[in-house]
Amino acid sequence: MGTLVNESFVEENAAQIFNFEINARSLFFSKININAHSPDIRSLWESGRLQGVAQILFSDPNPSKEVLKSQKKIVISWIKGNPFLHGVHYMSPMECGLRIPVFLYLLKIEEIDWHLDETKNILSAFYNHVWWISRNLALYSSLGNHTICECIGLIFGGTVFQGIEEGEKWLKTGCRLLEQEISHQIVDDGGPAEQSLNYHRFVLDLYWLAVDFLESNNFYDCTKWKESLLKGESFLNAFLFEGNRFPSIGDSDDGYAIAAGLYPNRQTEDLNKIFPGNNLSYKTFQESGYTVIGSSEGSFMTFDHGPLGMAPLYNHGHADALSITLYKNQKPFLIDPGTYRYNGVPKHRNYFRGTRAHNTVCIDGRDQARQLTGFIWGSQYQADLELAHEYSDRLCFKAKHDGYKRLKNSVIHQRELIIHNDVCCLICDSFTGEGVHEFELNFHLDPDVKIEPETEWLVLNNSGESILLYNPDNCFSIANGQEDPLLGWYSPAYGILQKTNTLQSAVTGTPVEIDFVTLICLNESYLKKAIQIRKEFMEN
Repeated sequence: MGTLVNESFVEENAAQIFNFEINARSLFFSKININAHSPDIRSLWESGRLQGVAQILFSDPNPSKEVLKSQKKIVISWIKGNPFLHGVHYMSPMECGLRIPVFLYLLKIEEIDWHLDETKNILSAFYNHVWWISRNLALYSSLGNHTICECIGLIFGGTVFQGIEEGEKWLKTGCRLLEQEISHQIVDDGGPAEQSLNYHRFVLDLYWLAVDFLESNNFYDCTKWKESLLKGESFLNAFLFEGNRFPSIGDSDDGYAIAAGLYPNRQTEDLNKIFPGNNLSYKTFQESGYTVIGSSEGSFMTFDHGPLGMAPLYNHGHADALSITLYKNQKPFLIDPGTYRYNGVPKHRNYFRGTRAHNTVCIDGRDQARQLTGFIWGSQYQADLELAHEYSDRLCFKAKHDGYKRLKNSVIHQRELIIHNDVCCLICDSFTGEGVHEFELNFHLDPDVKIEPETEWLVLNNSGESILLYNPDNCFSIANGQEDPLLGWYSPAYGILQKTNTLQSAVTGTPVEIDFVTLICLNESYLKKAIQIRKEFMEN
C-alpha cells in the first residue's frame, strides 16, 4: 500500500472548514469570497446535499420512529441553519437540485409526525430551492452534469407543486431539458461528452433516477431516453475491473445521484441482448475517443485518443491524450492517478489534471493544453486514431495528437501500440516537429505495485500478479512523492493523497531524434521472444 499522506482533507482542515461555513452563513451567497486558497468548498457541499439522510431512510425498509424523527430533525435543523440564499449551499444551483429529492423522501413517509411549523419550513425550503434553480439554470458555459442535477430538482419540485402554474412549468422544463441534453451528455457510442468516467456514472444515474420517478408516477414517457442510457451503460461496462470499478479517467469527485451505496433502477436487465459484445479482443469507441483492449493472459488496457472534454471550457477533462492504463487479472499496474481536490491546493489541482500526471509523453514540462483556471482550459487539441487492426498474431493501434503545436517550435506526438500474441506489448512514441525539446515519458504505478529490478527487466508485482517492463541501460528513473516538480502521487478518492511510484524516462533532443520504445511482457516465459520483437521493430 502506498504511503497515505492525508487520510482526508476534511479531517486535516476541519477547524478551517467549520469556521469558514459558520462565518459564511450570515452572508448573501454572492458576497462569499472564494479563491484558489480557500478551504475546499466541495467538502461543505457534500454534507449539505443531505444524502446521508437518504442512506438512513433507505437502509432499513421499516425504520423505527426514533430513526425517522432523528432524520427529520437533521433536515429541519439544516433548513433553519441555512436561510435561503445565505451561506455556501446556495452558491451552486446543482447542490439545490441534489437536496430536493431528500425533502421529498421525507415528506412521503407517512410514519413521520410533522408539526405545522415543520411542514411549513420544509415546503418553503422545497419551493425556494426549485424557484432558485428555475432562474439560474446552467444552460451555457457550465452546461454539463450541473444541468442534469438542476433538472432533477425541477421535476421533483414540479410534481410536488403541480397544482400551481409554476409547478407545471418546472416539470415541463425539467423533462424538456433532460430530453434535449441526453444527446449532448452522451455521445453516439455511449461515451461521456465531459471525458470523465466518474461524471458519466453520475449523469447516467441522475437520468435513471428521473426515469424511475417520472414513469412510476405516470408523469412522462421516457422511452426515447433509454437507448442512449443503455449505450452509456454498455460503454462503462467495457471499462470495469474488480467487479464495479473503472479507471479514474478525467475528473472525479465521488458524487452520487442518491447517496453512497444507493443507486436508482438502471433498467439494464437486457443490456447484453441489446448491445451484444463483439468477437474482437478490443473495442474502439470512436466518437468518445477510447479503445479498450483485452487478452487471453487476463490483461486489460485502455487507450485514450479522444478530445479534451466538453466545449467550450472543457471543465472536467484532463490533458491525457494517448495515455494508457494497464491491468492484469483485475489488478491495476499502470494507472490514472486521479483528481485529488478541486480547491485549496492549486498546485496539486494543476498537476493531477495535467499531462505529467498521465501515462503519456510530456514535452518541455508543458501540458497538452493550456490551463487557465482549475476548471477552464484555454486551448483544445485534436487527437485522432489512425489505425486499429487485428492481425493473426498481433493487435495494432496508432494515434496522434497536436497539443504541442502551440509551442514556438511545434511538435506532433504519435503513439503506436502493438500487442503480440496477447503477451507482449510495445508502446512506441515518435515525434515530428522542430527545435530542441525535453521529452518525458511517464508511467504511473498503482501504490500496491512493488518494483523488483532483475537484470534488464523491472518486475512489477501486485498481490501475486506480475508484469515485466524492459529497462535497458536503466533508462527509467523512479519518482515517489516528489515535490518539485510534482511527480509520484496518487489520489484513490476525492481528498485523499498518497505517494506512489512513477517510472520516468527523460531525454532532450529534436523530435526526429527522439523515440521511446517501451516493452511490457505479461509472461516471463516470453521474455526472449519479446526482446527480439522489440529489436525487429526498432530496426524497421
